[in-house]
Amino acid sequence: MNQALRIVVVAPDLAVADPEDEHALQQAERARALHIGLLENNFNLVATLPADVFLSERIAQLQPDLIIVDAESDARDALEHVVLATRDARRPIVLFTNDEDRALVKDAVAAGVSAYIVAGLSTQRIRPILDVALARFQHEQALRAELADARTALRERKTIDRAKGLLMQRQGLSEQAAYEKLRKSAMDKGLKLGDVAQRMLDAMELLG
Repeated sequence: MNQALRIVVVAPDLAVADPEDEHALQQAERARALHIGLLENNFNLVATLPADVFLSERIAQLQPDLIIVDAESDARDALEHVVLATRDARRPIVLFTNDEDRALVKDAVAAGVSAYIVAGLSTQRIRPILDVALARFQHEQALRAELADARTALRERKTIDRAKGLLMQRQGLSEQAAYEKLRKSAMDKGLKLGDVAQRMLDAMELLG
């Protein structure tokens, strides 16, 4: 993993107003452990942000490589904000929480969380957790790209077949002759075969 990885942490306000508030003290201690772990592993902690309506804008400005959600109890709300903030530019998301709600685990995985860690925030575990999260995210992105390419190829194949069919019907060509005509037109115009086929379909539709 690149040591210059830019990281944004999404976490609640860590100010402890009441020194007797054990829950708030535990949250503050978790946040300190996280920050120490990131610094010890030479990660670039860009900012710590609250999960609010301005999160999308702030993430867009900061352009982090990875987002860590540190949510002791409000994990679902925090996660919803982060998912909305990254829907147009996907990034690996790591969620640290003590929330053991199984429904939340399913929702988090479906939303694209790369690592869901329950009660596992320790400085020693941070690097391997982020390494695995980043590797998983990159693998999923590669699969998404492959699926998108396959869908594009299928659409293009269908477009070419339709164009061939029209040429065969209107010009009395064989399937091979129709294909060769499309291919020659694509070569002459310096275009992809699918683009030429689509243009031909558009023109024939206009002419009726």
